Amino acid sequence: MAPMNIVIIGGTGPAGRGLALRSAVAGHHVTIGSRDAQRAGDVVAEILAANASVSGSIVGAANEDLGPNADLVVVATPWDSAVATVTKMREALSGRVVVSMVNALMKEGREMLPLYPPRGSMAGQIAAALPNSKVAAAFHHLPAADMEKLDSGLEADVLVCGDAADAKDAAIALIDSIDGLRGIDAGSLAQASPIEAFTAVCITMNIKHKAHSTLRIAGL
Repeated sequence: MAPMNIVIIGGTGPAGRGLALRSAVAGHHVTIGSRDAQRAGDVVAEILAANASVSGSIVGAANEDLGPNADLVVVATPWDSAVATVTKMREALSGRVVVSMVNALMKEGREMLPLYPPRGSMAGQIAAALPNSKVAAAFHHLPAADMEKLDSGLEADVLVCGDAADAKDAAIALIDSIDGLRGIDAGSLAQASPIEAFTAVCITMNIKHKAHSTLRIAGL
């Protein structure tokens, strides 16, 4: 596939960093966004220091400078700031493919529990905040630590859901371009609620078994 311009809003966190690195290795141009441009630049420098081969493929920028030239925008912010962040970028994200990888979770003891936003999922909340964007949901069940380690042997299926076919197609194309990952169309955006909630199960199992497990779907 042709290289894409990927923007990751909130890309300074572990999940965003891992996706940025893997996307750059796959040949895409990646911009990591943050509320603080200096913070974005510092994270890019950290990634490049450990992975010099992707130099030039990852840059940093402030969130307000993102969006206009993106083929695909990934929202990787903490769940409690996601809607406020994308609302400020509504105009820049109009007409764009926006992929939410946000999970609303809370920790109770040694377990993670799902939270259910008013619209059932964080992807639903983001879609409501961006009525002129094409919103899909993906990347929820990937272990961030393994995403950042290119030698981790990561292999995983990634469930993708959304109401816009071209948004799902773009997300799956990105996923399939990343070594070890397979994108699977999991239906409409209504499926984001159970997909996001299942992340709590995945993390709880990893805590209990001290593992970095991934999701694999048999029979497809």
